[in-house]
Amino acid sequence: MSNERGNWGSSVGFVLAAAGSAIGLGNLWKFPYLAGKNGGGAFVLVYLSLIVILGFSLMLGEMAIGRRGKSDAFGSYNNIKKGWGFVGIFGILCCFIIYSYYVVIAGWIVKYIGMFIRGGLTEDPVTTFGNFISSGTSPIIYSFIVVIVTALIVLKGVSGGIEKASKIMMPVLFIFMLVIVARSVTLPNAMEGIKYFLKPDFSQITPSVVIAALGQVFFSLSLGMGAMITYGSYLPKDTNLVKSAFCIPVLDTLIALLAGLAILPAVFSFGLEPTAGPGLIFITLPKVFASMPFGNIFGIIFFLLVLFAALTSTISLLEVVVSFVVDQMKLDRKKATVLVSALIAGFAIPNSHSFGPMAELNVFFGMNFFDFLGYLTDNILLPVGGLLLCVFIGFVWDKEDLKNEITNNGEISFPLFSAWMIGVKYLGIQLLSLILLGAIGVAGKGINYSLIAIFMLQVLFDVLENKKRSKSAA
Repeated sequence: MSNERGNWGSSVGFVLAAAGSAIGLGNLWKFPYLAGKNGGGAFVLVYLSLIVILGFSLMLGEMAIGRRGKSDAFGSYNNIKKGWGFVGIFGILCCFIIYSYYVVIAGWIVKYIGMFIRGGLTEDPVTTFGNFISSGTSPIIYSFIVVIVTALIVLKGVSGGIEKASKIMMPVLFIFMLVIVARSVTLPNAMEGIKYFLKPDFSQITPSVVIAALGQVFFSLSLGMGAMITYGSYLPKDTNLVKSAFCIPVLDTLIALLAGLAILPAVFSFGLEPTAGPGLIFITLPKVFASMPFGNIFGIIFFLLVLFAALTSTISLLEVVVSFVVDQMKLDRKKATVLVSALIAGFAIPNSHSFGPMAELNVFFGMNFFDFLGYLTDNILLPVGGLLLCVFIGFVWDKEDLKNEITNNGEISFPLFSAWMIGVKYLGIQLLSLILLGAIGVAGKGINYSLIAIFMLQVLFDVLENKKRSKSAA
């Protein structure tokens, strides 16, 4: 049995796979929904600002940890600094949980592709969606289909499975997206939706909008869940990390903006509600397709687009956990993939039943199983993992070793290294603390006092670190 780690066949393949990990339902459903709910252009402006400030910084940090550590998320942290592997556990656990409910939604998408191929919805979209997700067995079968397809791709390894699949799915996804955008923006009254989406109303920028955009940046780029660490661990030492860390958020943001242009103009054109949550793609958009010429064709294209986006994400979610099992438990890829996929399939059942037989079961503070897991990952595990990532980069990893890793021992120019470090050490920690404080119910002045206290601790640790470094130099 060989546990030799795989490698990406090309830098383009890595960027497409990493972008595919980031591009998923968070872009195609959640981003337009959050934009619709949080003031349209105001949300987009805040989101773009945070992508530049936080997205690039943490993306670069995770890829550097993965390539330097040359292991799974747990092993990479541990190989750089003994005893810090626990940080990676947050990401691995997060990927497992997210995959277990993500696959349920992906299964719904498979079902809708089949319905549109057969001629579209035959009854009211609300009734159709509600009857299907509450039906018990049927949604689970579709979820298992996604689990099997994802497992078959991951079984083939890094270059033979993940990279090849990404090189096919990502270009097709982009083409499908352009087709849907072209149709959406040419609908009657579509300009109202375009204006709402792209023209910011600065009065709409509130703390809640900033927190919503911050959470979306984190979730959308797969940060804090070990995906970029795991993918980075398959990179050769001569890869330009700075360039890759720039390209991936750009591609992810481009798809998110196109998703907004694909959905919101169509929703406004037909006078529908843009803040419909999960129903935006399963209820609202089917109404749009049913009302336009060749609607079934556009429905098929749209749901294939969403499926490809979902699969590129499920692949990375599974790979993070499989990589951990291979590296730490010493199982070969085949056994690890089958084991993890079987466990995921088991967890998918109560997640799916949260909309049917288990809908009334309150697991935590009135939330069902599905909602609780979503709350746990989005509000606790992801921001804690990201916060610890910032602490690790800013205060634990040796600064010169980190700089050498990012610059390939000085071969790549990165003049903004010092500014990048300050951003991660101070701004990154402050922003992620903001998410956590909001999640645990701290509000108003409590948030302000907490952030001031955290800032004082940051300064104290920085002073102590500089004193320690000065003594070592002397």
